[in-house]
Amino acid sequence: MTLTLIQMTIVIACGVGWRFVSPAGLTAEQTRPVLTTVVYYVFLPALILDVLWTANIGLESFEYTVVGVGGILSVLLITWSVVWLFKISRAKAGAILLATAFPNVTYLGLPILEQTFGSWARSVAIQLDLFAAGPLLFTVGVMVARYYGDDENENKSILSFLKTPPFLAAFVAIFLNLNHISTPDWLNGVLKQLSAAVVPLMLFSIGLALSWNAVRWKNVPYIIPVIIIKLLVMPLIIIEMVSYLSMDDQYTAATVIDMAMPSMVLGIVFCDQYKLDSSLYAMAVTVTTFCSIFTLPFWYGFL
Repeated sequence: MTLTLIQMTIVIACGVGWRFVSPAGLTAEQTRPVLTTVVYYVFLPALILDVLWTANIGLESFEYTVVGVGGILSVLLITWSVVWLFKISRAKAGAILLATAFPNVTYLGLPILEQTFGSWARSVAIQLDLFAAGPLLFTVGVMVARYYGDDENENKSILSFLKTPPFLAAFVAIFLNLNHISTPDWLNGVLKQLSAAVVPLMLFSIGLALSWNAVRWKNVPYIIPVIIIKLLVMPLIIIEMVSYLSMDDQYTAATVIDMAMPSMVLGIVFCDQYKLDSSLYAMAVTVTTFCSIFTLPFWYGFL
């Protein structure tokens, strides 16, 4: 795990370096949307199609849903209790809730799981995202952002995420999987090549998103509960939940590690859209990502 994180950190550091150097005059703010858009519309759907087409979809998929949904909702409730108890302002409360509840299960979780456990673990990250974290983010997460923020698009359906490329690819892959349709050799080769680009581009884009300029001393009191709940309490909840399920040990470990990931990068978009505290959220992403270098090996060793 430590060696894997060192390798991942170096790739992320390349993205951070781009922020300081801005090659060809392209800033991180200009480069990141292009990279993430290409990944979201091309490479990630190809990876999802490649993995889920041949994945073992059944009881374990249901268990991923139970664990993911249960863990995220539990953390949302705990975090809501904290922001209510300390009477944190609405814009900051919304950012804290999103940063604490939703882990970076795909953009960081997928490469770490693949490098740590093997290629089979990609299915764990993808199913946790598509069957739990993703649907919750675009439903409950959006409702949280709307409640604590300012929504200018109130008529937009919260189920519109079902029409996005990753979810459409998942529907197609599951249909082909359940109907036992084999992958043509030529298409399998194409999917493999496209899938290979996902991990380095995801890690590089995380580096582009991280900025120490977002770190503010005034936000430290708000970040401390995020770190504690996201990186310490969340894994404990997941460990307790999986103890009641029939997962094999290797799938249990992969599930816990994936749910122990730092705050997702996508939440910055929600904070901007719903006028939550974007700087606080950006600081949460940066700090929890840095802290995860130490907490992830701890949980891996514990498991």
